[in-house]
Amino acid sequence: MPVNISRLPPPLRLLNLAGKAANTIGVHPIALELEQLLQQARKNTGLTDFGEEDFRQPLALLLDSLQREARLSLLGRIIARGDLLRTLENRLGLVQLCKQHPEITEQPIERPIFVVGPPRSGTTIFHDLLVMDPDNRIPLSWEAAYPLPPPETASYHSDPRIARVQADLDRVDKLLPEFKKMHPMGAQRAQECVAITAHDFASMIYQVQFNVPSYDRWVLDCDMQSALKWHRRFLQVLQWKAPGRRWALKSPQHMWHLQHIHREYPDALFVQTHRDPVSILVSMSNLAATVRRLASDDVDMPEIAAYYARALADGYNNTVAYRESGQLPQSQVVDLYFKDFVSDQVGTVRKAYEHFGLELPNSAAQAMHSFLRDNAADKHGKHVYSLADTGLDEAYLRELFAPYQSYFDIPTEQIDAHIH
Repeated sequence: MPVNISRLPPPLRLLNLAGKAANTIGVHPIALELEQLLQQARKNTGLTDFGEEDFRQPLALLLDSLQREARLSLLGRIIARGDLLRTLENRLGLVQLCKQHPEITEQPIERPIFVVGPPRSGTTIFHDLLVMDPDNRIPLSWEAAYPLPPPETASYHSDPRIARVQADLDRVDKLLPEFKKMHPMGAQRAQECVAITAHDFASMIYQVQFNVPSYDRWVLDCDMQSALKWHRRFLQVLQWKAPGRRWALKSPQHMWHLQHIHREYPDALFVQTHRDPVSILVSMSNLAATVRRLASDDVDMPEIAAYYARALADGYNNTVAYRESGQLPQSQVVDLYFKDFVSDQVGTVRKAYEHFGLELPNSAAQAMHSFLRDNAADKHGKHVYSLADTGLDEAYLRELFAPYQSYFDIPTEQIDAHIH
């Protein structure tokens, strides 16, 4: 059941029609070829060294999926190419910077906090609240998109890149007004680790933006060794001239790679958030369908939901297996539940701090309360979604997610219709 794309402005619909016409005669105006992209990134930056070669395999897989599976519109091809070029240019610059200043990669990263819950379980607002504590160093959207030159403490809140990224996000909000209801964005709001691991092309962000299941399966099954080396390097660059006491990080992708995150950061502190997995599936599928409407004229909700049902089950089961193994000490992980978070958001943050032996300053708690007052869940309107949109049966999903829901004793929600 294709999603209605009629909300795209007429000029963009005309652009996509022109792209379809070109495709019928075998012409693809926007190239998505590996060597061409690498060459263009080198030309744009004047740099040549991309660092370790591990990124080539996932990037080639991603480009193949974009060509074969994503059903990209012409606008979608423009978006994908622009995003990939920006990422490659960042990578070139990061490699050059670290060669010039090897001391960057010698900096320690100690006891980082990772929020590892599934999508749509309160992880975004939890991460946003952590920004309110000045002891936490959070990657913000503007510096994750354009990390070079490295951010500096003195200009951290006035850097011109903030306005650039905010303008980009405002354009997305204008084109996809429903998205803001589900996932408000801002240049100075917290950004996820998927924006960082994208620099090694091991990121589930691409499956949210585009239909690239073959590539995404590789991402979810890989050991993240190369990507997490880049993750650490990226954080070291960001903290070089704008340090903080501890990093506070977040990504749903970490569910699939919990053991790998723990391997790279042995002293990490993990906040695992939980919510009824069927509600998660419905909400996540709606979010992806909304985002993909910008890049494709053919967005199929049941297809999206069927993919995420199986993928989420794998991620849930991975966290159960690693938690059951006992390799992650209880002192380094705390479980938080969506129902508790909704009723007392700051109190839930305080619970996590207490578990880790951290102190939440009263000033930070007050700032969190102020943030919540200014950013109510329905500030931009309410997004309505239902299980029926997915074409999936609740009994099937309950069985699929049973091991996770049972292990963590997650309450079942009323599924008929949700408002997020």
